[in-house]
Amino acid sequence: MKEIGIALIGTGFMGKCHALAWNSVTPVFGGKIKPRLEILCDVDEAAIRKLGPEYGFARTSTDWRQVVADPAIDIVSITTPNGLHREMAIAALAAGKHVWCEKPMALDLADATEMADAAATASGKSLLGYNYIRNPALQQAKKIISDGTIGDIIHFRGQVDEDYMADGDLPWSWRARIADGGLGVLGDLTCHLVSLAHYFVGHIKELSADVETVYKTRPLPDMTGEQGVVENEDIAHALVRFDNGVSGTMCSSRTAWGRKNLIRLEIHGTCGMLTFDQERLNEINLFVNEGPKEIQGFRQVLSGPPHPQYSNFVPAPGHQLGFNDLKVIEAAHFLECIEKNDQPCVDFAEGLLIEKVIHGFIRSAQERRWVSVS
Repeated sequence: MKEIGIALIGTGFMGKCHALAWNSVTPVFGGKIKPRLEILCDVDEAAIRKLGPEYGFARTSTDWRQVVADPAIDIVSITTPNGLHREMAIAALAAGKHVWCEKPMALDLADATEMADAAATASGKSLLGYNYIRNPALQQAKKIISDGTIGDIIHFRGQVDEDYMADGDLPWSWRARIADGGLGVLGDLTCHLVSLAHYFVGHIKELSADVETVYKTRPLPDMTGEQGVVENEDIAHALVRFDNGVSGTMCSSRTAWGRKNLIRLEIHGTCGMLTFDQERLNEINLFVNEGPKEIQGFRQVLSGPPHPQYSNFVPAPGHQLGFNDLKVIEAAHFLECIEKNDQPCVDFAEGLLIEKVIHGFIRSAQERRWVSVS
């Protein structure tokens, strides 16, 4: 089995998620390429000294530039704060590495465009961390739609909510500053919704949006009585129109009490409907307009071995996969694309289209009109 050298930059929530994925992908999926965990990188030297051995990396470093130039490295995983994505990704691509970068792609469209341009001419491949589309339940939903089971798609409804910023007393952080965090709920959450809309329906062409910052200021940490300005949005919603003419609505909030990881989808067709809720990520619900009207209703479809990739984890239906398992599927997809010289999805080119949509929300809200994003 061929080995491929891995560097991971960042040791936070998503850094650990990538480490778990790289450690699990061969036991779960096998394949012709095995990750070799070479370098764990972070500015926090104490953290990497502790986590490097725990995550299974052979070496640690506090200098990401040396990491991306290291000849033992073939793939660079970037899980740093958003403002560091552009420079790191472009440097890694220039060094001939493959790049797996977490979303959102960048702070703004200019940075995202630079990244997409760099990837277009690089020898390495690019992948963005839109792991929700890897869900076996949603891959089955995609097949149902492609098979024409619910007819022609006529409407899309999407909602994504969390409550991690619902408390107005939560201290100000870099996430509230555009220069460090970029967009707010649009960059954190809505981009996932857009990736799913593109996956199921097609590219969004135009939209009319509104955004709102619920808490205009937040307490500055360690500065009693002082407030920091929140520069980005807490809530966003829009009417959208896809390239193929399908209409849709999208709404998102990071201040929705009680919502932990809600991504609710409705895909309406001429013959039925599919629904999904990320907080119940191992099931979809299907309605088909067939048979006697008096016994028609939604059918719950639980994930199981017949669905793509599920059986690689567990041979029994209904036993359920989790968030980290979707990341393992994403890692397997990336390795397969590298081995077969296929184009990963979502790559930087497709990611730029998602960025154009979420930044289109802001432009539409500021200009109070429909805007083109395609």
